[in-house]
Amino acid sequence: MTSHTASFTVQMAPGAPIDGAADRFSLTKTWTGDAEGISRGTMLTAGDPETGSAGYIASELFEGSVGGRTGTLAFQQLGTMTGGAPALQYVIVPGSGTGDLAGTTGTLEIGEIHDDGRHEVRFTLG
Repeated sequence: MTSHTASFTVQMAPGAPIDGAADRFSLTKTWTGDAEGISRGTMLTAGDPETGSAGYIASELFEGSVGGRTGTLAFQQLGTMTGGAPALQYVIVPGSGTGDLAGTTGTLEIGEIHDDGRHEVRFTLG
């Protein structure tokens, strides 16, 4: 297993609603650090975040480098909040890697989220 640290900023734009989701957003993340590149994806949300109970799913395609290896990877997120307590799964989709990233598996863990919106992330690669 190897570990890499990176950060991203995210831009989100509302999209047209679809069945099964309260809201839909397009997202673009700019990655820096041990992961350099851009990811683009879609997020679907439901629930009532104002009361501390909500959830989202997101899928994104990353293009760039991780730990000096270049290619593409798909990421999936599943986030829930129950009574204000968050739970998050953030994984690399198995079989999604191309180029030097072919065969890459692992997880991402979001750490500190800064006031300017920058998210700190640790990649754990298998």
